[in-house]
Amino acid sequence: MRVGAGDFTYELVESWGRLPQGWSFGSVPDGAVGPDGTVYLFTRGAHPVLVFDSDGNLKSTWGEGVFTNAHGFDIAPDGTVYCCDDKDHTVRQCTLDGKVLRTWGTKGKPSDTGYDGKDYHTIKRAGPPFNRPTTVAFSPTGEFYVSDGYGNSRVHKYSPSGELLLSWGEPGTGPGQFSIVHTVLVAGNGTVYVSDRQNHRIQLFTPEGKYITEWTGLHRPNGMFLGPDGNLYITELALAATAQRAAVAPEITIFTPEGKLLARFGGGERPTMKLYAPHGMWGDPEGNLYVTELTASSEWGALPADHPLTHKLVRVR
Repeated sequence: MRVGAGDFTYELVESWGRLPQGWSFGSVPDGAVGPDGTVYLFTRGAHPVLVFDSDGNLKSTWGEGVFTNAHGFDIAPDGTVYCCDDKDHTVRQCTLDGKVLRTWGTKGKPSDTGYDGKDYHTIKRAGPPFNRPTTVAFSPTGEFYVSDGYGNSRVHKYSPSGELLLSWGEPGTGPGQFSIVHTVLVAGNGTVYVSDRQNHRIQLFTPEGKYITEWTGLHRPNGMFLGPDGNLYITELALAATAQRAAVAPEITIFTPEGKLLARFGGGERPTMKLYAPHGMWGDPEGNLYVTELTASSEWGALPADHPLTHKLVRVR
């Protein structure tokens, strides 16, 4: 089945990612493609990291007994992976076979933001790292950024050696304010893109955290991926209407780095590509995409028992 249109047409791979009998994905908040083409899924199942070849054959697992609640999974330029555990309030640096190298944050000890642990509306103030961090992104000059997240309203910037350099953001709806800062990306020119999910926008910043502009007209932008073509690929956890758009089902949206809309598909109009709770988004150097879903946060109807939680989309040239 083909989805998308024009230059952004994809062949949907049916039932990508095969598990042994009796196993379950749980939910799949994120993942990545390694430098050798290996695909890593960061899950909320019994085996947190599932390692597949590009055809969807399971090769190995790791992370058992390490993570509390998987969220962001990002491979650094040095080939290590940074794993955000949002309910543990930590970011762990691991090897691609699961050895923990370093941990930022204190296990089980969130920063004080007033957050009650459940409702982001209860965040009263910005805090230091971390209170439910969500993702990590790497700059061309070696720094990394952490979006923080469900219980905080900040972006934290770290040096290449892992020292905190600066933080910005606070609760609210104005420029530089956030209502669930969900995903962070860094472009080749250093521009920092932040999905401000409950404010239905993407905010753009300088590497020093200075507000540049924002993109609106989205429905709860969730996962983001900076493609090899320089474009931004975004999952929208859509539902409620906004001032700019009527209510729609979840979608995949593609923008130029300047914010020009290139493509938007999904929306429930293609039954084999119907999305319920799209969360993670990443791709490979060939332009193929992976989209993963959660089971617990769907607001677009109940997930069928056989609904796949990982979708592979092969770019049609």
